[in-house]
Amino acid sequence: METAGESLNVGFIGLGVMGSPMATHLAHAGHRLTLNDANLEAARELARTLGGEAVAVATPREVAARSDIVITMLPNGEVVQAVALGENGLLAGWRPGTLLLDTSSSQPWLTQQTAKQLAAAGIAMVDAPVSGAQWGAQEAALVFMAGGATDDLERVRPLLDRMGTSVFHLGEVGSGHAMKCINNLITAMTFSATCEGLTMGKRYGLDPAEMVRVLNVSTGMSWISKTHIEKRILSRTFDDPFKLELMLKDIGIANALARETETSAPISALGQQLWMAASRFAGPGASVSELGRWVEQQSGTVIEPGATPRQA
Repeated sequence: METAGESLNVGFIGLGVMGSPMATHLAHAGHRLTLNDANLEAARELARTLGGEAVAVATPREVAARSDIVITMLPNGEVVQAVALGENGLLAGWRPGTLLLDTSSSQPWLTQQTAKQLAAAGIAMVDAPVSGAQWGAQEAALVFMAGGATDDLERVRPLLDRMGTSVFHLGEVGSGHAMKCINNLITAMTFSATCEGLTMGKRYGLDPAEMVRVLNVSTGMSWISKTHIEKRILSRTFDDPFKLELMLKDIGIANALARETETSAPISALGQQLWMAASRFAGPGASVSELGRWVEQQSGTVIEPGATPRQA
């Protein structure tokens, strides 16, 4: 088993908003990194920035050939599966005894399929999606929700500890991704309900800034009310780097999980329809913050400081 102070050969695939700072923390901890991204120049630029033993390669197969552990931070389970099992994928370059650590937001059932095929080749898998957003990745303050065998999780724990502050073991492979979609579902429903409440109060003549202060010391408090509303909505920036379409993806995964487990989830099902409408309104690539602007448009009221209503 690796120890916290041991330098490891680590691959990292997916160097976007989250992956790049996560990989940077591992490099600063002394691990030897092999980097890959769909945008190869992004991988090369990060390798240049990190210097030392960080190198960029063109394919996942090359990453696997140089790594004992490979971390993926990718858009969904289909992409993870293609990277792991596809042509020039990880499986083509790996040897038995290596491990895939998937920190993406993926579908639990696809994770289980990928893990099964890797296991047949003697390769372990841990799913450990994250909460904490871009700032958490930058500050090494992520929360990891992990699924997999205990020994496999302990093997990657030194890496997780470098990138975050908490690791929760939820169960077998796929459990972390199940928890992740449930977490984001709850966040999304809270976000929409909070924005609706603020427009309601604004139309009555309440100041949304003061309403948020009340919520944050009352039972309506949430991560959304404590962070997102003030920083992204009241400020009128609508600039959270997390994409609305990715939140909608996670809502869809959660609703599929509800169907698979025969769970009645009418609020979640209706919420998915509302988020779909917000996504059509905002367009491709829009920030998740644009959900707030869509709620404003529906009510005809702007969520901004001050007690006088203004039409959206």
